[in-house]
Amino acid sequence: MRIDLDALEVLDCILREGSFAAAATRLHKAQSAVSYQVRKLEDALGLALFDRSQHRARLTDAGQRIWREGRALLDQAERLARTAEELRQGWEGELALVVDGILPQAPIMAALKQMADEGVPTRIQVKVEYRRGVQWRFEQDQAQMMLVKDYRPEASLEATALPAYEAVLCAAREHPLAALAAVSLMDLRQAVELSVHDSAREAGEPRDKRLFGGDRVFFMSDFHNKKAAIAMGLGFGWLPEFLVREELAQGALIVLPFEGGGRYAFTPQLVLRREPAPGRAARRLRDLLVAHLAMPEG
Repeated sequence: MRIDLDALEVLDCILREGSFAAAATRLHKAQSAVSYQVRKLEDALGLALFDRSQHRARLTDAGQRIWREGRALLDQAERLARTAEELRQGWEGELALVVDGILPQAPIMAALKQMADEGVPTRIQVKVEYRRGVQWRFEQDQAQMMLVKDYRPEASLEATALPAYEAVLCAAREHPLAALAAVSLMDLRQAVELSVHDSAREAGEPRDKRLFGGDRVFFMSDFHNKKAAIAMGLGFGWLPEFLVREELAQGALIVLPFEGGGRYAFTPQLVLRREPAPGRAARRLRDLLVAHLAMPEG
C-alpha cells in the first residue's frame, strides 16, 4: 500500500484549519476536491478517519492516530527535501573534528558558535583526545579534520600551521623542587611526575618523549586535572602556558629552573583530508578556526 503524501497534507490542513471548508480555502482547492482526497485516503487505508454522523465531521480514534503518524511522515519528508537542498548547495551532512586537549578550547568553541550563528546546516561532532589519541581517533572515525599538537604527516593529509604555544615545566611554590636554584634530571626522576593519559588504543608505540624517566608517574585524565594536582603539590609536570598564566603571575606556580630547559614551544596543526575534498562546512570551519586561534588569549 502506497501512502499519498498529498492526502496526508490535506488531512493535516483540515486539522490545523478546523474544517474542510477552511482547509479548501488554505489549499486553494474546491471543498469537493478536499473531500475526495480524504475519501481516497480512507479507501487506501481501509479506515474511517472522520465521524460524519454529526453536522461537523470529527476525527475518529483511528483518524487521530493516522494523523499523528502522517504528521511524522510529513516532517520527515520536509527534512529530506531540506537535506537534499543543503547537499545541492555543497553543505556536508556531517562533519567530524578531533581536537587535542592541550589546545585552548575557548577559541574552538567560539568558531563552532559562529558556525551555529550563521545557520550552517551540517551536523558537527567534536571529540577531544590526548597525545597520540588525537590521530588515532581521527583515523578510527574517519574524521574530516583534526587540531593536533603532533601528528604523522601523510600525502593524503593537508596541514595548516597555527600560532605557536608554549609549554612550561611547573610545580607549586610549596613543592620541594621549587626551592632548588637549579633542577637536575636526577632531581626530577626522584619526584612524582604528572602526565596526561594517552588516549590512543594502539599498542607498542613509543612512550611520551617529554617524560623524564622516573619511577613515579601519575597519569591524569586531562590538563585541568593535571593543573589541579600540580597546584596542590602532588607533583610536577608540563602544562600549556596559557592555562597557568595567572597562577604563574601570582607566584602560586613556578617554572622549574630545569637544567634542560623549563619551557618549549610547539606549533599545532589544523589537518584536513585531501580526499574527499573538503566541503562547504569544512572549509568554513577551517577558516574560522584559523581566525579564532590566531586571536590573543584573554
